[in-house]
Parts: sequence; structure tokens; C-alpha cells
Amino acid sequence: MSIKGKAYIVGAYEHPTRKAPDKSVAQLHAECAAGALKDAGLTKDDIDGYICAGDAPGMGPINMIDYMNLTKIRFMDSTDVGGSSYLLHVAHAAQAIALGRASVVLITLAGRPRSEGQATGTAPRAGNPLVPDTQFEQQYAAVTGNGYAMVAARHMYEYGTTSEQLAWIKVAASHHAQYNEHAMLRDVVTVEDVVNSPMVATPLHRLDCCVISDGGGALIVTSPEIAKSLKRPLVKVIGAGESPKGQLGGMVDLTYSGAVRSGAAAWAESGVKPADIKYASIYDSFTITVLMQLEDLGFCARGQGGKFVSDGNLISGVGKLPFNTDGGGLCNNHPANRGGITKVIEAVRQLRGEAHPKVQVPNCDIALAHGTGGMLGTRHGSATLIMERE
Repeated sequence: MSIKGKAYIVGAYEHPTRKAPDKSVAQLHAECAAGALKDAGLTKDDIDGYICAGDAPGMGPINMIDYMNLTKIRFMDSTDVGGSSYLLHVAHAAQAIALGRASVVLITLAGRPRSEGQATGTAPRAGNPLVPDTQFEQQYAAVTGNGYAMVAARHMYEYGTTSEQLAWIKVAASHHAQYNEHAMLRDVVTVEDVVNSPMVATPLHRLDCCVISDGGGALIVTSPEIAKSLKRPLVKVIGAGESPKGQLGGMVDLTYSGAVRSGAAAWAESGVKPADIKYASIYDSFTITVLMQLEDLGFCARGQGGKFVSDGNLISGVGKLPFNTDGGGLCNNHPANRGGITKVIEAVRQLRGEAHPKVQVPNCDIALAHGTGGMLGTRHGSATLIMERE
């Protein structure tokens, strides 16, 4: 069954805080839910489906459903594929709606890594000894930064990609973040600023890394009938795809990601192609993440990502493909170290015409959001979502 046109995103809310030492994770989830409901013009009593991931405290959705006193739930899901979870959740919500199992689905994310003192690029991929890969990898003390640096180094070796080319991704994000009052990093930076910032893990510099922030976000997905009864611009889900990628039985290839398959599925279902996309929200845990996803999603050929992102090509009003016009994870917000939901939120803003006037894409009628969860250097999930303004 295709989900094309079967569901609409009617509520989107990004929590304004970037540091919340006085709030619990559950409270942040609830505040995000309230914000999305207000945005949609609905109440909690309208919700009959709820989806969360591993950032939510408790036993899957059970504790949060109880905490928020959602009394009419007949569909729930707690699929967790890291930062890509929330794009996949939109697709799962659309599937449930298409099957008649729900009509108003709430999706939430929240966390407090900044208040808990986490440093850039250092989150350990620590392991449960029962997880099959742990015994082979934990002794090498892999952390997020060096996992992505390994991928960047390989891309540079294979295709001649440079640190300066990667830096253009941060530059573009900073040009957008200057207009976002909530962004953690609002100063516009140059290529020189990025390549001269301290090295975190060769070849990635500090400014190649995303911010670490508290906060969260929420989305409301509904049936077409409910969406058309509300007083909000109509944002229709027209295509989605999901895919894992791992170590492939030892046949490791660091030059591509699961986006190759998740993107292909989304393009096929939506019936559109990369040239049709007016705006793209691309997961930006690191600059290399963006470059690889652009290649894998078909915006440019493999190995050509460095040239594609250079010279301001991702800057709204300047380049051919405006991306992450809120500043993205590189400058604005990466709540709970899981930036997928913010990618959908900004895409919704663009399709509604509600992005900041300085970065709003004219006549934005088709947008893409893509998420990556896990680590490109080992195993990860990819999820792609294509949306259309009706």
C-alpha cells in the first residue's frame, strides 16, 4: 500500500530552549506535544495515536502516554533507529492512518544532553554485552566524532574531497542561523573559520560538528479529512523510504549510506525527482553527513558532493538547493543528539511559507527531509520523507 496522499502533517513545534537544567525529559516531551497541538488547532483528546523513540523515558510509549494523560490511544509505536526515527515515524503514522488504525498521531522527541555535560563528538557508543557487535568494537572505544571522521577521511581519499569543501556546509548553515533567534550559533562563519577551528578527529574540525542542545520537538500527522477541516496550510506526505546499513558481513564500504535505498524508495513512491525539490532538510550531525546524503539521494553524482556544496550552493537565495534554513544541527539545534524531527519541522515551515523571510524559499511546494541515525562509520538507519504543499 502506498501512503502517497494518505496523511498530512498539520502540527509542527520546535521547543525554544537549548538548555533546560530545570526541566525533566518527560516535561520537555509534554511541552513539545502541547506546542504541536496548539499549532494544529487540536487538543490532546483528539489524539488516538502516539509514537516516540528511545529518547522518551520509560517503557516505550507506555509511560509517556500515561504522563500526558492521552486517553484515546488505539495505535502506538516506539521504533528507534536513532536520529532518523522521527522521519520514519511520520511514514509509520501515515501507514496507520491509511489502514484506519488512527486518525490523529502525535510524534515527540526531547532530551537534555547539554545539561548533562556532554561534549562535542564524544558520545560513547558504549555497549550492552548482549549486543552482537559490542564484543568486537567496544575495546576500541569508538566515539561519535572519530566514527564520522573515518568516513570523511575515506571520502577524501577516494574522491579528493577537501576540508574547505566540507566547510562550505557549515558556512551555509551559519548564513541561515543568523536569522533564527533560538539558534545556538548565530554568527556567520567563513571557510577559513571552519578549517582553522580545533581538530576534533582528523579530518573533522570543531565547526564540522553539530551543536549539543537540550529541547525537543513534536509533529501531528492526521487523515486528509481532519487536515482539511483545520485552518492550517496543507502539507501532504507523498513519499517515504527507510533502510539500514551495517558492516555487510565484512564487505565494508564507507563511501555510501543507507540513503541510497531510502531515497530511491521515496522518489519512486512520490513520483518526483531531485530536480523537483525546492528545499531540502538534510541531517547534519557533521558536515560529512550532509555531503554524503546529497550524493546518495541523487542531488549530485557520487564523489561530486564537494563541488556541489561549494561556493554557497546550499544558501537560500544564493544557491540551487537551499538546505537547513533554520541553521540545522550544525548551528541551531540537535535536541537529544537526534536531529531528525527538526528536519521535518523546518520542511513544514518552508512548505507553509512560515520560515524566516530572509531564508524562505519562494514558491516552495515540494520539500525533502532526510535523517540518519546511528553512525555512518559502523551501522545506521536512513529515512527519507517527501512532502508537498497542497
